[in-house]
Amino acid sequence: MLINESNLDLVYKGFKASYTDAYLAAEVNWDKIAMTVASSGSEETYGWIGAVPQLREWIGPRHVKGLMAHAFTIRNRKFESTVAIPRDNISDDKLGVFKPAFQLMGQGARTHPEELIFALLAAGFETQCFDGQNFFDTDHPSKDKDGNPVTVSNMDATGGGAAWFLLDTSKPVKPIIWQEREKYEFTQLTRADDTNVFINDEYLYGVRARVNAGFGLWQLGYGSVNDLTEANYAAARAAMMNFRSDEGRLLGIKPTALVVPPALEDAALHLLNTETKDGGGSNPYKATADLIVTPWLEA
Repeated sequence: MLINESNLDLVYKGFKASYTDAYLAAEVNWDKIAMTVASSGSEETYGWIGAVPQLREWIGPRHVKGLMAHAFTIRNRKFESTVAIPRDNISDDKLGVFKPAFQLMGQGARTHPEELIFALLAAGFETQCFDGQNFFDTDHPSKDKDGNPVTVSNMDATGGGAAWFLLDTSKPVKPIIWQEREKYEFTQLTRADDTNVFINDEYLYGVRARVNAGFGLWQLGYGSVNDLTEANYAAARAAMMNFRSDEGRLLGIKPTALVVPPALEDAALHLLNTETKDGGGSNPYKATADLIVTPWLEA
C-alpha cells in the first residue's frame, strides 16, 4: 500500500469500523442500574440527592427546602487504551491481523462502564454516599412516620458469603450515577510530522474518555453477604419497601433488580425462575426481580 494521507484515512476508517461494530455488539447491564448524567467540568456537585421534598398539603406558606444540604461531588477520571501499528505492516497491507485488536478495543470501551459501576456497587459496604454513611450501612439517618429521627439499615452483614444486591431501578433517579464529561472516542496519530511517527516509524490508534461513577440514593439499594435464600430475599424486599425520605415519608420503593456474582447464579435462578419451592408449594418470588449476573462484582 502506498503510504499517503488518503490511504491512511482509509486505514483509520477500517480500524474504526471494527472498533464501532464490536462496541455496538457488546452486551451490557450497567445502564439498567445507573442513570447517565452529562458533565460540563472536571467534577459535578449533586446537591439534590436525597433532598427533593415530596408533595404535602398546602397549608400556610410553602415549605422551601434547600438542595445543597446533601451535596456531594463526583470527580471525572481520564481513561485510555492505545495500540501501535508499525508503518511497515500498513505498507505491506497486513491490516487484517490487527482487526481483532480493534474489536477488543471497541468491546472494552463499551464494557468499561460495566467494570466501574459494578465494582462501585461491590464496594458500597465501605464507600460513602451523600449522607456521609457508606452506601450500604446499618445506620443511615432518617425519620419515622411521625418525623422522629431514627437510623435505618440497608444491609445484612451477617454470614460473610458472596455479596448480592437488591435494587429499585424503576425511578428517574437510579442507585448509581454514571457521569460523562467526554464519551469514549476513537482517535489516531498518523501524521508524518508527528513525533512518534518520525521517531518510532509507527502509527498510534486509541480510545480515550473522561467519566466516573458515584452513588445515588441509598434507599434504592440493599446489600447482603448473607446466604441468598428465600427468607433473606424476602427480608431485603420488605426492608426496602419501608424506606422513607429524610422527611419521614414513604418513598414507594419497589425492588426490581437482583444483582449477583457468578457464584450465586444458581441460587438466584432458583429463587426467581422456578415455579415451585423445594419440598412443594408455589414460589411466591418467581419473576419478582430481573436477574443480573456479572463477574465485575468480583473484579
